[in-house]
Amino acid sequence: MSSTTPRFAALAGIAAAAAAIGTAEVVAALTGPRSSPLVAVGGLVVDTAPEPVKRFGIEVFGTYDKIALLVGTALLLGGFAALIGMLAARRLTAGLAGIVVFGGIGAAAALTRAGADAADVLPSLLGAAVGGVALWAFVAGPLELEPWPWAPPTPSGPPSVANRAVPPDPDSAGTVGVPDGTATDPTASAGSPSVPGSPPAAGGPSGPAGPGRRVDPDSRRRFLTGVGTVLGVAAVGGVAGRWLAGRQGVSAAREAITLPAPVSAAPPVPAGANLSVPGLASYVTSNRSFYRIDTALVVPQVDPETWQLRIHGRVRNPVTLSYADLLARPMVERYVTLACVSNEVGGDLIGNARWLGVPIRELLDEVGPLDGADQVVGRSVDGWTCGTPTAALRDGRDALLAVGMNGEPLPVQHGFPVRMVVPGLYGYVSACKWITELELTSFADFDAYWVPRGWSAQGPIKTQSRIDTPRPRNRPAAGPVTVAGVAWAQHRGIDRVEVRVDEGPWQEAQLAPTISVDTWVQWSWQWPATPGEHTLQVRATDSTGETQTAQRQDVAPDGATGWHSVTLTVT
Repeated sequence: MSSTTPRFAALAGIAAAAAAIGTAEVVAALTGPRSSPLVAVGGLVVDTAPEPVKRFGIEVFGTYDKIALLVGTALLLGGFAALIGMLAARRLTAGLAGIVVFGGIGAAAALTRAGADAADVLPSLLGAAVGGVALWAFVAGPLELEPWPWAPPTPSGPPSVANRAVPPDPDSAGTVGVPDGTATDPTASAGSPSVPGSPPAAGGPSGPAGPGRRVDPDSRRRFLTGVGTVLGVAAVGGVAGRWLAGRQGVSAAREAITLPAPVSAAPPVPAGANLSVPGLASYVTSNRSFYRIDTALVVPQVDPETWQLRIHGRVRNPVTLSYADLLARPMVERYVTLACVSNEVGGDLIGNARWLGVPIRELLDEVGPLDGADQVVGRSVDGWTCGTPTAALRDGRDALLAVGMNGEPLPVQHGFPVRMVVPGLYGYVSACKWITELELTSFADFDAYWVPRGWSAQGPIKTQSRIDTPRPRNRPAAGPVTVAGVAWAQHRGIDRVEVRVDEGPWQEAQLAPTISVDTWVQWSWQWPATPGEHTLQVRATDSTGETQTAQRQDVAPDGATGWHSVTLTVT
């Protein structure tokens, strides 16, 4: 690519990488979306990134952390691709070696995913092959940029094409065409005038190795058209690959499921449990609004026809259940509030829903845990694990293998076909989605996914409360103002909520009715607001008499603590 400037070389590398990724997405529609190099590399980043980086991502992007990670991964790959293009402009073999590395990283990342097989390397390898061909086409093939044609002057007659005045080339830094046919270099010394009709000095600003090389306009037009075509085809291929993968998903299978009626239905939501105060979270969280925090960059698509749950390990009677086996068992329905351990004080990574499922206690009684089996490891189809205390699954609380959420089969993004729901424990130690195994073991023998990453092995939910309204951006008028929010202490229940203004005396709020100790509760307090800036604080006391601490603690290693406060201006 004799006339390529760094920007054109970088563009060629990006186009080649786009061709590789677009091809890989189409192939991944056949081998499985988790074999896509973009997803596989992103998943590897999730598994290996330092814990502070993960927490930062959740704090900044919340439930959009996965989109942010995929976008960030794409930007990093784009930078790497630009470097490959610039290497190829100097030496094609160096650029092709970069493409090989590009594909190798994707293939290796795909093989690290749980359940991977040899076919999972195909998207990366075939994508790299197409990317290599595209890079060759831009660097040394039919789309290569060519220099402006030059010919020596003739003794007589009209000037040759090469000697005619030419318009300045935007890609030519410092070479200017003048009416007499002389190409002058503004940077040349006054004592070294250029000779009309002669080529620029080799190695100079306008020479073959300098930044002022002229590019044939037709060649440049062909190059840019090729880049645009490749990028467009790659985008279509990527979208088509994702669409095909979605068509192979399990949405149709989910919609065909009719859930059985529970033998023990959930109690009705009591009148007044939902205060309907503007800005206050609804007592029951809709499926669409329910938070989602997990490590899956691509939502696993698990066919209920082939799904199985294996209960094994330190048990007397291991068992394997199909989805039909599970649906045939007696079902119970309960409202349970789930919370993420990454929920900051005042955060919204929490939700309350009506779950339908099989009591885990009954399954454990049937398999018969052996002495010392104090941990039940839930394992997801993508290899993620959580470790739940065996005692918490057998102490009478409504721990479920859930198949339904708010009256419908589990949404795919929330664990379809089956997930765990355990009141009173943070999700990282209990709420395994897309579950395929329950293994009885011990905390001494096995650390689940988050434990080696600095989190506590056992995560009981801490008593917390939150002010939902008024918010800091609100400017309420002086007079009566409704202060309202939610409080939770799952499997213990909330006994009292108190609010104070500007560190004044604590005032007891009114609690709304609630279904059980396993859900959050709404509260409200009427504040006679006066003009000026004020700070509201809230604290809750659970049914054991323990009031939440004022001491601020980060979410790691076992959940945040502290009082939520809101500062606002009353007009």
